[in-house]
Amino acid sequence: MHPEATGDLSGLLSELIVAAKTINAEVNMAGLADILGMAGKTNIQGEHVQKLDELANNTIKRRMARCGYICVMTSEEEADIIPVAEGSVGKYTLAFDPLDGSSNIDVNVNIGTIFSIHRRKSTNDLTPQGEEADLLQKGRDQVAAGYIIYGSSTMMVFTTGEGVHGFTLDPSVGEFYLSHPDIKIPERSKYFSVNEGNYNFWSSEVRRFVDYLKENDKETGRPYNARYIGSLVADFHRNLIAGGIFLYPRDNRNPAKPHGKLRLLYEAAPLAFLVEQAGGRAITDDGMNIMDIEPTSLHQRVPLVIGCRHEVDMFEEFVIGTR
Repeated sequence: MHPEATGDLSGLLSELIVAAKTINAEVNMAGLADILGMAGKTNIQGEHVQKLDELANNTIKRRMARCGYICVMTSEEEADIIPVAEGSVGKYTLAFDPLDGSSNIDVNVNIGTIFSIHRRKSTNDLTPQGEEADLLQKGRDQVAAGYIIYGSSTMMVFTTGEGVHGFTLDPSVGEFYLSHPDIKIPERSKYFSVNEGNYNFWSSEVRRFVDYLKENDKETGRPYNARYIGSLVADFHRNLIAGGIFLYPRDNRNPAKPHGKLRLLYEAAPLAFLVEQAGGRAITDDGMNIMDIEPTSLHQRVPLVIGCRHEVDMFEEFVIGTR
């Protein structure tokens, strides 16, 4: 144990685990409990909110607001910061995607909760609640990040900067047990994950890279095999364990989203922390390290290239080196 440890971070993670168990129970009963389908509203991203999205968001908010370990929260589902209960202010912040991959809820595809934790920066005793600036911190400054994936088994995968560890939920006793200690992503792989439906909207460099991966050349281990689930947390988890590169580059289809689709605080930064701790890399499609991006807004979007070091290096050389 670290000599300066107070137990607050462990307590925070324990509270998140309780919220995850609640969400997991609802996900497992979704088809029987009338919580599939749309909730009849849209979120700050302009996306239709699923009933389970709303349930997961509210579950985390309620659990964490009074836990005493955080000073402020932000959710992918809400426009503004989320204050904690008066008298329950702690020293950490929490950014979360309550149910990543929610467009796949109705078809029983893996979904998950992604979270990112920072230490608060503000120290104004007159306003003990945290501020937006406490949340707008680089991925490099995270103290913990991870996800809970709800699938054939429910797993929590997280890092506190000392490796990546996976815990599997034993439903018979309701506890998570260490099942995947010190996860390391393979150095290189034979898989790639990308939505090729966007092919015609990518830059010519990105198109050439994907074409290269699909060419037949036994000497260089090509073609790569395509594995795309369409749920970021599921695609990332598969690549973390089995190896692969995931790409969600910017495209020219939607001028309102010139910087890509995925959110920096809730998706890209926490997964970048995990993949770096596991030996991989995460960059934007113009080569910037995801962990070094300074956030400017709660719902900032970024392009994402993440996975095995060899393939991300190859993307960087192939795509960025040709510009």
